[in-house]
Amino acid sequence: MILRHYQSAAIDNLRAGFRKGYVRQVLAAPTGAGKSIIMMAMIDAANAKGTRSLFICERRILVDQFATHLDKHGLDFGVFMAKSWRHRPHCNIQLASIQTLEKMDEWPKADLLFVDEIHVCMRRSLIEYIKANPSVKIVSSTATPFHPEIANNFESVTSVSTMSNLVNEGHLTPFRVFISHEIDTKGLKTAGGEYKQNDLEKRCQKIVGNVVQDYIDISHNVYGGYQKTICFAAGVQHGSDLMQEFNSHDINAVQVSYKDSDEFKRDVFDEFRKPDTEIKVLISSTILERGADLPDVKHVILARPFKKSFSSFVQEVGRGARVYPGKEFCVIQDNSGNWLRFRDSWEDLYHNGVTSLHSDADNKSRTEPTKKEKDAAKCPKCKMLWPTDSEVCSNCGFVHKLKKANIVNLQGEILELGASDAKISWEFKRDYYQQMLGYCIQHKKHTATAKHWYLKKFKEEYPSDVMPTPITPSVEVANYCKSRLIAYAYGKRKA
Repeated sequence: MILRHYQSAAIDNLRAGFRKGYVRQVLAAPTGAGKSIIMMAMIDAANAKGTRSLFICERRILVDQFATHLDKHGLDFGVFMAKSWRHRPHCNIQLASIQTLEKMDEWPKADLLFVDEIHVCMRRSLIEYIKANPSVKIVSSTATPFHPEIANNFESVTSVSTMSNLVNEGHLTPFRVFISHEIDTKGLKTAGGEYKQNDLEKRCQKIVGNVVQDYIDISHNVYGGYQKTICFAAGVQHGSDLMQEFNSHDINAVQVSYKDSDEFKRDVFDEFRKPDTEIKVLISSTILERGADLPDVKHVILARPFKKSFSSFVQEVGRGARVYPGKEFCVIQDNSGNWLRFRDSWEDLYHNGVTSLHSDADNKSRTEPTKKEKDAAKCPKCKMLWPTDSEVCSNCGFVHKLKKANIVNLQGEILELGASDAKISWEFKRDYYQQMLGYCIQHKKHTATAKHWYLKKFKEEYPSDVMPTPITPSVEVANYCKSRLIAYAYGKRKA
């Protein structure tokens, strides 16, 4: 079992916590960081010493998923679950869902307890078990330890890396966010801090067609075609409407919900995990939110608005964070308004990680952005989330015009704004062309391609008497060149 450096550090920190006397600890790590791998390594080490371990997760399908990991690494285990062929209570390693344990008179004996996704497993039965077994050492994992009962029942938190660090190191995938047609939540009543389910679904159903059309537009503009996609709906009926709309456009979509049998859900997941699956879009309201290990997903649709639940937002976005060969980024298509609603909390978590078990992230009142703020937050051409530190859209190359002043500062160059368009300095255009040339050389494209891109972007030919020097392209220029290649490929295929 080969561990990454931060996974080994997490195990060292947890063991140090036990030595300090912390019996109940939380492992906080971003979705896709490999929390299951960390716990499995600890279970393996405990098993080698004859220590009994019990692994708890929320649903049967997650039990099956963890069992597959254990099988892959040759670990012997039993499963506490109705009709399970792996009911082997003599094994030192036992797996169970929290729902199964709640129905039992007595839980399996264990020296070490591992709880996956503690923010949803923090139920009365677990709390009662903790109080009745104060000496049992517990490691619980989550990307979002914001449930109020976690701080009341756990003593310390281990968080060895942030999402931004893991993205920079190549262990997680970066996101490209598109602020799409938004569900109108004005006037919606709340219950328990969240929008009332029936009313919310009715609102969401009004823009089903927009969600699917946004998907078609973004998919072809960014990827040149459809990629494996997860879509989060507001409820079963909303999910059914989305499925029908996708299928009406010849996009194979399937919904899984609590109404489906375990066998159906297992069959759908098995099919969707195939690299060549016939399912393009997998739709769910909550089932996909937690623990679903689907690393080759390249497109996530957020079509379920949240009023306060930052945890749910983070979990949904995280479904696209896992790395996969050939996966350079994951598209987040936000039809819910959640990205801007939770933007400050997301930036803090993304860059700083979890620093305490005492957080108001799920109960914090957030001011709804105004229409002006929402429009300013996205590229007016492609609707991608506007980079806060740039005046050029990294997706389509659109140059932002600031009406507040008569100049725009772009990569060190001053752009004078006329009545209708920006008069871009020659130095900036020359530098842009040299970066285009650099991109062509890197990717073994003919240099004439850079001339075509230059003409397309600046509506003029590059002067033939000016000798350019290829230079390494910036992220913005590289993304623009990539968007041109994708657009060309799609146009050729369509023709």
